[in-house]
Amino acid sequence: MNADSATEAPPEPKATVGLVLPGGGARAAYQVGVLRAIADWLPDSPHPFPVIVGTSAGAVAATVLATEADRWPAGVDALEQVWGNFRVDQVFRTDTPVILRAGLHWAAALFSGGLLRPPLALLDNTPLRDLLAARIRWLSLGRSVRGGALRALALCATGYDNGTSVAFFDGESGVRDWGRVHRIGRRTDLGLDHLMASMSIPFLFEPVAIDGEYYGDGAQRQIWPLSPAIHLGADRLLIIGVRAPATEPATGPTPWARTPPTAGRLLGYMLDTLFMDQVFANLEHIARLNEVVKVAPQATPDLHKVSTLLIAPSEDLREIALRHASRLPRGVRALFGIMGARGSAGAELASYLMFDSAFTRELIALGRRDAIAQRDRLLEFLAGDALTNTSVLAAGAWDDRGSGATRA
Repeated sequence: MNADSATEAPPEPKATVGLVLPGGGARAAYQVGVLRAIADWLPDSPHPFPVIVGTSAGAVAATVLATEADRWPAGVDALEQVWGNFRVDQVFRTDTPVILRAGLHWAAALFSGGLLRPPLALLDNTPLRDLLAARIRWLSLGRSVRGGALRALALCATGYDNGTSVAFFDGESGVRDWGRVHRIGRRTDLGLDHLMASMSIPFLFEPVAIDGEYYGDGAQRQIWPLSPAIHLGADRLLIIGVRAPATEPATGPTPWARTPPTAGRLLGYMLDTLFMDQVFANLEHIARLNEVVKVAPQATPDLHKVSTLLIAPSEDLREIALRHASRLPRGVRALFGIMGARGSAGAELASYLMFDSAFTRELIALGRRDAIAQRDRLLEFLAGDALTNTSVLAAGAWDDRGSGATRA
């Protein structure tokens, strides 16, 4: 060994890439399209995402990718097969009497002055539970971890008892529980109840009881949706969103804002806010921390570098939903009419509940196109070489770069 080689700094370790899949109802088909493109590029590679975090509908793809980690391209095949052939009645009961009975029950409870208890949910998602029970091989999760194909999987839910955001996770023994204000990570043997809890959108689907506490959709109190992946050991995060961020204020009324908001439109707006706004806020928080680290590195010793890449739809998914609205089952369309969610007023809500093959296939194709348009950047990011920066990208919409550092 010569003097020069003796003084050389050791090479930086290869980054651990984490995949973050936010919620989005039927919009999550877009995530499958992005994953389809990545699987096509890397058919024989080890699993590119040793850390996977899923919330709400994103938890489905997260679970399949984790349980099939030793053959992850086959997992993507399975996701595409299911999402590309979805029917609404595979997710919730769509027979008109059942849906109208639930709607009338809500109305009667409202006007009873508290004498009649409202139903726990507007929709019955027992079909989805049955579908997932038949499709997901939970025992494979442990084998994926023991075989080294996976470091950790986390499914995020919200505890209704104390309002805590809980990341239920399973993974390598070195991954420890964590706790922050109103958000914790809890090791457990993951199963169907954790997945169903993560997807239990309030008012739409019933909460799920786990260890004596009821849980609902994980996006509700998920202030820092990127945090679980960082706690699980990822220092490079790929986030596949279901809506592009708005980078400029609106210059005038949109087709969605020409009439007073109806109940159906407000519900769609609530879902949109629930699933994506925290992701954008968390990314902006990281950017601000980056500036702090740049200006005062000695004052921030607890921060560490994290590189992020967000890819989100290059088209407005509400417009795609409008093209397929007539394909919704008659009972669902009747419910939308009662809620004032017909036409453009219901486009937002429809885009989250339209588990229909024509709609989901179009979203899968869009996700694949958006990924292909950013192929070089995605492959460079997934290569996991030494961390140099933070990249935020919404396909065709937003591109911002800076040095990357954050705390979990």
